Amino acid sequence: MVSHPPPPVKVASKREREYLRPKEVEAMIKAAHSFGTHGVRDAAIILLMFRHGLSTAELVSLKWSQIDLNDGYIEIRRVKHGHDSIHPLRAPELSALRQIKRDYPETQYVFVSERKAPLSTRTIPHIIARAGELAGLNESVHPHQLRHACGYYLASQGHDTRAIQDYLGHKNIHHTVRYTQMSPQRFESFWTD
Repeated sequence: MVSHPPPPVKVASKREREYLRPKEVEAMIKAAHSFGTHGVRDAAIILLMFRHGLSTAELVSLKWSQIDLNDGYIEIRRVKHGHDSIHPLRAPELSALRQIKRDYPETQYVFVSERKAPLSTRTIPHIIARAGELAGLNESVHPHQLRHACGYYLASQGHDTRAIQDYLGHKNIHHTVRYTQMSPQRFESFWTD
């Protein structure tokens, strides 16, 4: 008789929520911006991860060749076999990216260290956790909560599930449905008094 290893057990999170609310993200951006010598960079990291649903790997591999500061677009190259897409950049992102370009003019990667090397995937959780702590959030914050925050925010604004799927680069819509299931706007018309 061949024994097989038991299936992996998914460990339940100890956090109340696996996403951040927009006000919490704003507080983190403000806190990151005002801390240390890389405040502009760190605030931009949080802003781009939130607004574009970037994973840590997607963020650290982001190059200036993927960004058009004149026409305001960013080419998102998804990892884990996700679908790539092109997103518009709005004024807050453009402003932050232009400042980073001035601060670190001779680099091919957008987010770099003092030595002008691309940030590592191990650095980003520290930046995010520190910003959450400085912002006074009760629980420790991790980068993937910003990706989830993006999905929940888009769903709360009433965006179509398929559009959110494409925006986040999900191959399978089942990964996207979680955001629309939690949206309170789904029930707004249930009671009209």
